[in-house]
Amino acid sequence: MKTQQQPSHDQETKNSDAVLRSELRSLLSPRTVAVIGASRRRGTIGGELLHNLLSHSFAGAVYPVNPQVRAVQGVRAWPSVEEVPDDIDLAVIAVPAAQVRAEVEACGRKGVKSLVVITAGFGELGGKGKELQDELVALVRRHGMRMVGPNCLGIQNRDPEVGLNATFSPAWPPPGGVAIASQSGALGQAILEHARDLGLGVHQFVSMGNKADLSGNDLLAYWGEDPAVKVILLYLESFGNPKRFQEIAKRTSRNKPVLMVKAGRSEAGAQAASSHTGAMAGLDVAVDALLGQTGVLRADTLEQLFDLAMLLANQPLPRGRRLAVLTNAGGPGIMATDACVAQGLQIPPLCEATKAGLRSFLPPEASVRNPVDMIASASAEGYRRAVQLLCADPDIDAVLAIFVPPIVTDATAVADAIREGAAGSEKPVVTCFLGKHGVPEALRSLRAGNIPSYAFPESAAIALAHAARYAQWLQRPAGKPGNLPAAVLAQARALVQGAKGDWLSGDEVRQLLVAVGIPVLPERSVPSGNARVEAVVAAAHSVGMPVALKIQSSTITHKSDVGGVTVGLDNPEEVRRAMEQMRHRLSELDKLNEVEGWLVQAMAPQGVECLVGATRDPVFGPLVAFGSGGIAVEVWRDVAFRLAPLDDVDAAELLGSIRGAKLLDGFRGAPPADRAALIDVLLKVGQLVDQIPEIAELDLNPLLALAPGQGVLAVDARVRIAR
Repeated sequence: MKTQQQPSHDQETKNSDAVLRSELRSLLSPRTVAVIGASRRRGTIGGELLHNLLSHSFAGAVYPVNPQVRAVQGVRAWPSVEEVPDDIDLAVIAVPAAQVRAEVEACGRKGVKSLVVITAGFGELGGKGKELQDELVALVRRHGMRMVGPNCLGIQNRDPEVGLNATFSPAWPPPGGVAIASQSGALGQAILEHARDLGLGVHQFVSMGNKADLSGNDLLAYWGEDPAVKVILLYLESFGNPKRFQEIAKRTSRNKPVLMVKAGRSEAGAQAASSHTGAMAGLDVAVDALLGQTGVLRADTLEQLFDLAMLLANQPLPRGRRLAVLTNAGGPGIMATDACVAQGLQIPPLCEATKAGLRSFLPPEASVRNPVDMIASASAEGYRRAVQLLCADPDIDAVLAIFVPPIVTDATAVADAIREGAAGSEKPVVTCFLGKHGVPEALRSLRAGNIPSYAFPESAAIALAHAARYAQWLQRPAGKPGNLPAAVLAQARALVQGAKGDWLSGDEVRQLLVAVGIPVLPERSVPSGNARVEAVVAAAHSVGMPVALKIQSSTITHKSDVGGVTVGLDNPEEVRRAMEQMRHRLSELDKLNEVEGWLVQAMAPQGVECLVGATRDPVFGPLVAFGSGGIAVEVWRDVAFRLAPLDDVDAAELLGSIRGAKLLDGFRGAPPADRAALIDVLLKVGQLVDQIPEIAELDLNPLLALAPGQGVLAVDARVRIAR
């Protein structure tokens, strides 16, 4: 008899994805829609919902539900959804909050597949509203339905085969390859209007509202597999399940760009942290870490979101950061160059063939260097030939064409010429048409050729820089995770779980580091109960002078601030004197009773002082930090973060993401740092905090990075435990 095999994790994921695709297909591409709360009166939510469904060529059947009237806006109405004679794929509910539960129950009995609950008054109010929302979710799941909302604008599907406008917004963008999800209904309205005004082609739009059932993760997974979606835009105010987002987004970004505006950049909560790492890990660094590791491009504003969407939806990705700037006015060319360099783009010299080609038709006063200034007399034909040459230059990855409308040249003719010059190029071409509102006729011409145009050069530079970063992320190799053996992790877990205080003692920290293979300096600890001067001197002899003397305390975070560190002690007399001076200083500060012991440590060799740490975000989980270390770490705040666990590519990128990264390569004659050893420590710390949730905060500061091949040394370390 064969034993039935359990489905693998991959198979379970595939099954789950298949179910999600089926559910969202009936939601976003329904054959039948019921509008519960449909109204005769335009200007009401129920009236606008029905009007939009009827006036935008919806390919299916629409059933108004209103118990008060027989017809609504010329369409027969039904007193309840259960009396509709057809099966219903989607019900849009726009009735007062007190009536929503009854309508959801009726939809469940009817066998409706999906709901969009427009009505507000639920989880966004907290308290009783959250209880009512939880009851709705329980009902929805009991009947096997899916729900968008509550408290949302609705959904749209611009596929010409569907034509669904189940929102109360009049904005109806052109069809295209962009999918949009917005957590805010009000901003969703603005997003739809802006997409319409820009001519940005939209495939589907979902206003998620309170995300009580259907989440951004669900939509991201669905759109990631939809071949009609070329670019995904997200406006989020919160993450419900960051770990799932990380998994889905990383997979999706490999196939298509994901762009996001995440509201909220507050560092509230960091002040309560007790360690160097916790004090610098504000709320927003977790979001940046998550998006950086998944390839999601973060825009600071909605304007930037659309600037980038126009580029990625219409142009190929740049192969690198080398940009050619073409202009008919020197000032804008200089501004563009400055903006591009500030964003990390390069303005390289043009190859000789390109310069010769430009000289063949440009006047002598023109500059054929990069940026290329064709001067104010530049013709439309000059733009066509110049764009064509710049696109063909092997040292150029993208082209920015700037046009300032003079009296003698027609802007629309220039736009047409740029389209012709860029035709067939595999490099992105963007434009900046200065002048009143960018000259509308010219913008329409550029839009027809799928060439983005920006109001100012700075906007174009930011969009191109984001696109270049995304192209670089796509080229990154698959990373390898840390490989701490299960037995080592079990030993570390037992040590942490067996600790008695909120902070590991100095000896416990040392045991933890040694267990996972993070090298430490030779040292001896003398408990405060045995803290006779001669015991400390004996410890110094054991370690081997010269030594450093440090106090041990779980409550004094910055030991040097209270005079609790003395280095370079060469003989017993210096050790005695240092200990007495520390005692006197601590007594004056009323801190002597906080000293739990004395640490005698060998003097560290020369190396680069680094910080490696970890802290735990209540939403995103453990974060691993790397930065410039030493006593000034919180002054410079030169620290970057990644979500744990890391792979070796994440760790290598983390090393290069701080301002002081050049110190790791050797600076002013100093040897470079052992990057391989630093990566190894980052991987180990990432595994520790991912696998042992009791570790709330961890600091290795300074972690001394020695010369290549010589490894690292943990000079000082702290570990806080959460029970």
